[in-house]
Parts: sequence; structure tokens; C-alpha cells
Amino acid sequence: MAIVYVLNGPNLNLLGTREPEIYGHDTLDDIAGQLEDRARELGLEVDIRQSNHEGHLVDWLHEAQAHDAKAVLLNAGAFTHTSIAVHDAIKAIRTPVIEIHLSNPHIRESFRHVSYVGRAARGTIAGFGALSYLLALEAAARF
Repeated sequence: MAIVYVLNGPNLNLLGTREPEIYGHDTLDDIAGQLEDRARELGLEVDIRQSNHEGHLVDWLHEAQAHDAKAVLLNAGAFTHTSIAVHDAIKAIRTPVIEIHLSNPHIRESFRHVSYVGRAARGTIAGFGALSYLLALEAAARF
């Protein structure tokens, strides 16, 4: 069965309680359950991870390629706007990466308008809350 890595960056472990007016009330576990259900329907397996540490995301991107993952869904959190290391890791692998955001960064603070992840990713899905993850999974299923 093809596997899709779902990688989540800093502070996403606080979903559901962290600024719910921006990020919604779904927890990361809620989103994981939705993804697992939909992945089964699509004949996929998901490997869902979260870390507050940049190096873990880089290592997991490398691992996704080493394990011949179908795709990576990446919500890099704040690293989206700061991490050249994550950008370079995406560029270094063949595995397609889809950038995900719960909110729309372009209508938020100006520092969120720059995405190093987006400059390297296959595409971006943003602004649809937890649905952003499911939309990205649908796209990944078509690779």
C-alpha cells in the first residue's frame, strides 16, 4: 500500500486550543483520524508526525524518499517562513511535497507572506482549516 507522510511543525500539537479563531477547534488527533479514514478509502496509508524541532522535519523528509513515499503533506508551521533547511530538504528529494496551511497566510501578518516551503513544494493548499489536509490528501492520491 502506498504511504503518504503527513508532517506537522511547531505548535501544531496545540491545535484545538491555540488561537481557535484562526486555526479552528479540531485537534491534531481529530485531523489524523479524518486523514486515516479518507486514506483507507483511497487505498493509501498515512504516517502522521509532529515535531517542534526543525531537524526532525528535515530527517523525516529524507526518510519519506528513502521509504519511497507517494507524497508528503507538510504543515511546517512557522518554519514555513523561516527555514531554508526545510526548503533545501524538499528540493533535495524526489518525493512530491504539498504545503498545507489551516489559515490563509496571505491575509495575515506580512512576515507570513513569504513561504520557503512553498517555493520548493509541488503545490499549496491553504485557508480551509482541517479540510486543507483532506484536500491535500486527495491531490496526493492522484500522483
